[in-house]
Amino acid sequence: MPDTTKHLLLVEDEAPLRQAIAEQLSDRGYHVEQAESGEAAIARLADFAFDIIITDLRLPGVDGSAVIEAAVARYPDIIAIVVTGYGTVKDAVEAIKRGASDFVSKPFQIDELLHVLGSSLEQRRLKSENAYLRSQLEERYRFEGVVGKSRPMARLFQLLETVAPTNSTILITGETGTGKEVVARAIHLNGPRRMHRFVALNCSAIPETLLEAELFGHVRGAFTGAVGNRQGRLEQAHKGTVFLDEVGTMSSALQMKLLRVLQEREFERVGDSHTTKVDVRVIAATNSDLARMVAEGQFREDLFYRLNVIPVHLPPLRERKEDIPLLVQHFLAILCNGAPTSLTVSQEAMRRLMSFSWPGNVRQLENAVERAVALSAGRTQIDVGDLPPEVQKAQETALTTAVTLPEDGLDLDAFIADIERDLIQRSLERTGGNKGKAARLLNLKRTTLVEKLKRLSPQE
Repeated sequence: MPDTTKHLLLVEDEAPLRQAIAEQLSDRGYHVEQAESGEAAIARLADFAFDIIITDLRLPGVDGSAVIEAAVARYPDIIAIVVTGYGTVKDAVEAIKRGASDFVSKPFQIDELLHVLGSSLEQRRLKSENAYLRSQLEERYRFEGVVGKSRPMARLFQLLETVAPTNSTILITGETGTGKEVVARAIHLNGPRRMHRFVALNCSAIPETLLEAELFGHVRGAFTGAVGNRQGRLEQAHKGTVFLDEVGTMSSALQMKLLRVLQEREFERVGDSHTTKVDVRVIAATNSDLARMVAEGQFREDLFYRLNVIPVHLPPLRERKEDIPLLVQHFLAILCNGAPTSLTVSQEAMRRLMSFSWPGNVRQLENAVERAVALSAGRTQIDVGDLPPEVQKAQETALTTAVTLPEDGLDLDAFIADIERDLIQRSLERTGGNKGKAARLLNLKRTTLVEKLKRLSPQE
């Protein structure tokens, strides 16, 4: 855990008063350094980034207003509090204009100063948190990051809209690269905890010996290298959401500790006997079959049921290939920083993209689009040669074998019309738009081809 002690610079020319205030602030946990003049304070500010500065306005030489101005100019987030012996509104307003957070008037009780300090610290925390939340919201995950119009995705959107406003634990399943973290973020940002943090932890990316400390935190001396206290991801996500990716890789001992968090909402840091309470929504994800792992004794059954309160399954890309053109446009927009782009994808390149099986799912498609944009080298169209070699080699196999038949069926007439339209378009592309030659390629009469074009493409 980073050092949470607040470093405070106290500027006061009256030594007895300065020493008395410093001692009382030190007793309350502040790390206090003293300066007897404005010049000394400015010199200290040049050497160290203090969290707080408290200065008397009336100082010999450089006065407190100039000290405040110098402090805020160097450290815009510093908390600056002025002490005035006159207590006039004019003094206070002038100090605040120069960047002071608040002021106290002499004579004052230490409790009054502590109250002003506490209020200023809380205001800075809220300001910092709001800036963090704005940056999170600007990522525009709010379901826009989950792209698709296929039937599986329509059902997914309906489920997400239902479960996001709840506080229920969610288990997201799906193959690697299907976008489990994107969905988790969308749930968080559409839920009741969106004003608090979303903290992600990939359980498979951290060695087992360190995963417990990463999740729960540790105290100084808990193990070799633990040189200080450290918050875990659960504490960081307090009031918000913690996303545990690849939860199936957890050891049995860690599964038991996670179960306690879900049941009791409490835990201990590694090496500590103190119990920490936590209010957090848990979203877990896995590409493993946890039910099978439970049956084989590799995953705790009670933990599985605690995680699987609301199951959300993400379909692999091969089962929603009609979403590929939408995803390609989505990634093109991201790569162009959201600006309008004239970059297009040739029909032949799009056919190869839609013929490939995408074992790495949406993540692999995103990487392929990024590569294609880089190789297009300023051209206005991405072509087959810009695609990864394995995608270039993808063959348009028999269309009926490439189709996934949805559980709720499909519109056969519309599907056949799409195939027919595609074949006619390809024949026209190959013959340079010559309808007679295109008809011969399809073993049709020219008049039949023209009639089909009128039926399938009214604009023709």
